[in-house]
Amino acid sequence: MICRSLLASALLLATAGVARAEVPAPQDTPYAPGTIVLEVDATDTAQRIFRVKQTIPVAPGPLTLLYPQWLPGNHGPRGPIDKLAGLVISAGNGQKLAWKRDPADVYAFHLEVPQGVTSITTEYQTLTPADTTQGRVVMTPNMLNLQFNTVVLYPAGHYASRIDYDARVTYPAGWQAATALDVERKLGDAVDYQTVPLDILADSPVFAGRYFKTIDLGAAGDKPVRLNVVADAAKQLEAKPDHLEQHRALVRQALKLYGAQHYDHYDFLLSLSKQMSGIGLEHQRSSENGVDADYFSGWDKKIGSTDLLAHEYTHSWNGKYRRPADLWTPNYNVPMQDSLLWVYEGQTQYWGAVLNARAGLRPIDAARDALALTAATYADNRPGLQWRSVQDTTNDPIITPRGGKPYRNWQMSEDYYSGAQLMWLEADARIRKLTNNRKSLDDFARAFFGVDDGVWKTQNTYTFDDVVATLNGVVESDWAVFLRERLDGKVGLTGGLEASGWRLVYKDEPSALAKARAKEGDGGADYTYSIGLVAGKDGRINEVRWDGPAFNAGVGTGMSLVAVNDIEYSPEAMEDAIKAAKTGTAPIRLLVKEFDRYRTISVDYHQGLRFPHLQRIVGTTDYLTPILSARK
Repeated sequence: MICRSLLASALLLATAGVARAEVPAPQDTPYAPGTIVLEVDATDTAQRIFRVKQTIPVAPGPLTLLYPQWLPGNHGPRGPIDKLAGLVISAGNGQKLAWKRDPADVYAFHLEVPQGVTSITTEYQTLTPADTTQGRVVMTPNMLNLQFNTVVLYPAGHYASRIDYDARVTYPAGWQAATALDVERKLGDAVDYQTVPLDILADSPVFAGRYFKTIDLGAAGDKPVRLNVVADAAKQLEAKPDHLEQHRALVRQALKLYGAQHYDHYDFLLSLSKQMSGIGLEHQRSSENGVDADYFSGWDKKIGSTDLLAHEYTHSWNGKYRRPADLWTPNYNVPMQDSLLWVYEGQTQYWGAVLNARAGLRPIDAARDALALTAATYADNRPGLQWRSVQDTTNDPIITPRGGKPYRNWQMSEDYYSGAQLMWLEADARIRKLTNNRKSLDDFARAFFGVDDGVWKTQNTYTFDDVVATLNGVVESDWAVFLRERLDGKVGLTGGLEASGWRLVYKDEPSALAKARAKEGDGGADYTYSIGLVAGKDGRINEVRWDGPAFNAGVGTGMSLVAVNDIEYSPEAMEDAIKAAKTGTAPIRLLVKEFDRYRTISVDYHQGLRFPHLQRIVGTTDYLTPILSARK
């Protein structure tokens, strides 16, 4: 009945001659009426509101304004239009203009500009999340993250690169701000940035805060690189000199790898916070990086730092300047395609880990431990590879927002990151072997990404064939077959370990890096490779390995562990039970709570504790250590 009613309504509208206004397709022509002035009041951090006013030069007639939907770096339709509120559009003389949202494209707003009107104003608010249940928190009492794509409405019908914006932002009193945009002038707490096209504006977010520090990371020629840090408290900005030197080494090692720069200056934006949400998002001349408040104060030389900064910095070359052809779009409301994310993100994941090690941000031993965890995932914790390929997961940013899944190891999610990382390790080892160690994937990186030194205002796109051709330029081989076999699931993803002289093994103690990561979490425990589940400190089961011992016994995600072998659950009680079962025949008894029901599940598992490690293969060439070692 409902379907028939909807169909009848649609037919009635059609026969009544009601036509939907068309959204003009983007053309490579300038927005002739002139520069748009964007004014953002970012002072209301208590209520977490950006108040926005745009003054848009216009010509009389129909006009469509677009809110950005398809966002670079998100690889999908993630524009937070639900946060836009209070939209009022007025003519220059103060006359309010009627607008109508497009029913088939809710990111488009149609209006008619009256004769004689040469400019309009749009006033509205961006209501940012109060907590993580509403989205990513971007405003706190001490810092904010302003992404210009969340506060603009832009005219349809033009490439983003042909619409000029003059952006002005008012910050809370006394705060400092960092962005890749150049400052035109300051007046008190208001900053007027130099006029730029929309594509550069949207690619130049802001971190601002009460507690702020800029650290010089060095420069090549006239291209400075800066680390701009905001924190919850002033003491969190203090860093040890040798830790900062590792960040400077990251810049040096990246330049040694790529041999070119695609920015006039580069600004790392780094938040140290327990209040503002974390983030890792790439831009051409900057990156948004959000980590825990103890990034500097909790630094451990033996474990090292996250590879987040190395990953996002690499994107300046891979993803921003050199971009997959099907990911480039003329504006932010043309759908993207993600077929080459295994290069864009997968090879960036590879170089992020490698550069982190080469810079000393992660010691080589810890880098191997991290690789062991990744390799174990694709050796034993991705049963979903039985029905999905890494190539298919490149559709995930469009299928669903990133978030938790009940059985990620079976459903899979964005495995083009770490799965492709392993594929590129194998490619690196393969090049080294085929050339008797004369060449490596470094040569591919320089040939593919290290072109057009200094160019950054345009993008250089690539296709699958371009990737293959460049690999063949490094060393001739059947690279198309090599890549497709792994991407399409015809060959496993862990061959690069043994090809580089190492193998995955399991021991009854986790690595130092795994222990450190567990402490950073909620205090829970990871039994993925033994009984087959991950549990929080409170006993809640966060993940169960599909077709693993616990799963096959009936354990599911969302249950809570109450007791193990009649002893109140704790990580220690679970470990004791797993150890005891290794030398016995009795199953492990788990008392679980499922909603308001309690029941005991017996898990017949007897292989003991198993944690991933790497082990050298005696008598083989060690390619991995040179891969991770600093370039002189």
